[in-house]
Amino acid sequence: MSASFDLARLRTETLDLLAGWTAIESVAGHPAGLRRMANLLVAHLTTRLGATIVAEGLALDPPVVHARIDRGTGRRILLYNMYDVMPAPPEGWSVAPFAGGIVDRPGLGPCFVGRGAENNKGPLAGMLVALEALIAADALDADIEILIEGEEESGSRALRHYLDRPDTPVRPALAALFPSFCEYGGGRPRVYCGFKGIVHGMLRSSGGAWGGPSAAIHGSNAPWIANPAWRLVEALATLAEPPTGFLFRTPLAPAWRPMLDALAATFDPDAELAFRKTERFAIPGSPAERLEHVLTSAVLSLSRLATDPFDARGVIPCAAEARFELRLPPGAAPETVLSELRARLADAGRADVEMREDDGFPGIAFAPDAPGVAALVSTYRAHGADPQVWPWAIGAAPAYAFAAVAPAFLIGGLGHGGNAHGIDEFVTLEGIDRFLSSLLTWLPAIADESRTRADERSAP
Repeated sequence: MSASFDLARLRTETLDLLAGWTAIESVAGHPAGLRRMANLLVAHLTTRLGATIVAEGLALDPPVVHARIDRGTGRRILLYNMYDVMPAPPEGWSVAPFAGGIVDRPGLGPCFVGRGAENNKGPLAGMLVALEALIAADALDADIEILIEGEEESGSRALRHYLDRPDTPVRPALAALFPSFCEYGGGRPRVYCGFKGIVHGMLRSSGGAWGGPSAAIHGSNAPWIANPAWRLVEALATLAEPPTGFLFRTPLAPAWRPMLDALAATFDPDAELAFRKTERFAIPGSPAERLEHVLTSAVLSLSRLATDPFDARGVIPCAAEARFELRLPPGAAPETVLSELRARLADAGRADVEMREDDGFPGIAFAPDAPGVAALVSTYRAHGADPQVWPWAIGAAPAYAFAAVAPAFLIGGLGHGGNAHGIDEFVTLEGIDRFLSSLLTWLPAIADESRTRADERSAP
């Protein structure tokens, strides 16, 4: 940081925003909460940062807050974040999840606990506070495009369609940046040059011509009446391999091999297992083999199994269903994989088992030297963190939709949070300081890179 910033004051501002936003239940199916969050963000962006709001985004459901801060440079970076959070029943929390508060957590010290503290209202608050500080100090030599959506937790449908439009109002940028707390589990931060894709859906077996009752019947009929739950189990075994739901692997391009080798050399399997709250991996192999497997594997992940009627006893159910997430590496097209899975069901005589996709998007991998990657790595190192650089994240994000407006989509930022989607979601106060410090370095570095690249393009 070349300019001087009062981190204590910026942390207080971040916590004030986070506390106010935590009280808003901006969850899927709660349009009033989502709209209120969007309105608060519009007010903050216009009054505190002098941003111009693009009205087309606010007309979407839920609203996409699309803002512009033009500083006359002609060079642009895009900041992305989200204001929706997951639901949070109050049972088990140290504080009410939609009230939030400071809690001293053993081994971590003072933390802000509340739904969205880590994912992603905490980072969103810090992003806007850091951005305001940089602009006030005239320390950010770039124009800013901002996209904040309210549907990330349920597929980003509105934002993806907004970006997919041939006439999208989103202007091209050097890179799209997703500020987040990336010291996962308190460990080394990670840099991802892409993301996997995902398809949400349901597999359902119902009684019908193949057998099985059209309404739940007494379980004594099991010897001579087929059970839709067993039919579903047979179908799942036809589609994917237990215990993970493995489908296939895609080849790892040679360009990514050096990055994978460097990652494997410092990868700590025990730390990864502890972070994942698991005792052992499902596959054997060296760190390099396991990393290549997790990066290149497509899986049919099951998140719920249920019968109709639910939780009945002593009956043969009339239907059974499995909620799935089809997780796909870059290069695997969702529509192609879904077609192949339906063909497997038909070939096995299980065409009666319905496979319904709700929504999804493909994965994408940007180039290893994509804009912003080197600046993020150098930012981490400047703050004493030695990052892990991954070819792409094993999690999904709608990064592909940004390809039309930016050659890279990077999630980045220091800071330690945890329990996203779970009980007592938190961010450490020290993590907020580290996050703010990293953004105050990273954003100007990206702006400098945009100027350098623009100068190179204009050179004779």
